[in-house]
Amino acid sequence: MTIAEKIDFINKRLPSTTRLVAISKFHPASSIMEAYQAGQRMFGESREQELSEKQSSLPKDIEWHFIGHLQTNKVKYIAPYVALVHSVDSIKLLQELDKQAEKCGRVIDCLLELHVAQEETKYGFDFDDVRALYRESVLSKFKHVKIRGLMGMASNTDNQSQIREEFSSISSFFSEVKDSFDPQVDTLSMGMTHDWELAVEEGSTLVRIGSFIFGERVY
Repeated sequence: MTIAEKIDFINKRLPSTTRLVAISKFHPASSIMEAYQAGQRMFGESREQELSEKQSSLPKDIEWHFIGHLQTNKVKYIAPYVALVHSVDSIKLLQELDKQAEKCGRVIDCLLELHVAQEETKYGFDFDDVRALYRESVLSKFKHVKIRGLMGMASNTDNQSQIREEFSSISSFFSEVKDSFDPQVDTLSMGMTHDWELAVEEGSTLVRIGSFIFGERVY
């Protein structure tokens, strides 16, 4: 299948409540343009320098999402244009995003990254951390970031029931945040190439799919 056919294949299987973020990290601008010409507008990158190079050379109506671990010293480079940061994993990062967004005269949409997967390499908050952020009114102090919702990754395993259980727990917690703390949250980012269908069944509103669309990464 071509890139366009793969995007069509996914979109036909997504409910109207779920959108596709094409993960284009390590793939050339030419591949992104193939997807763009097929109607795709949301793309995800995980390295500031690569993202900045692509952003400067590709169409300006692309909605760039940052999906990887974001270092605070890199925030200033993407703050002028990034549409959504999926991977807010610390208060320190929120503070820097708020500071740089203010300098740019804009508000940056963000997702709080949850640590649910059973791997030590994953970043993120646990559920009690997030509850504390809301109860102690920490998030309301930031005037130039807007928390749109949550992002989570399931464990890297072939155990489908474990993956579903982890997605279900994230989705339930998303409902808790919406009901108890912030009725305006509307975004739940879960699911990648190997598990996006389970994520959609458990309520994901954004799926992050890369290798299925673009093939194996070009390092």
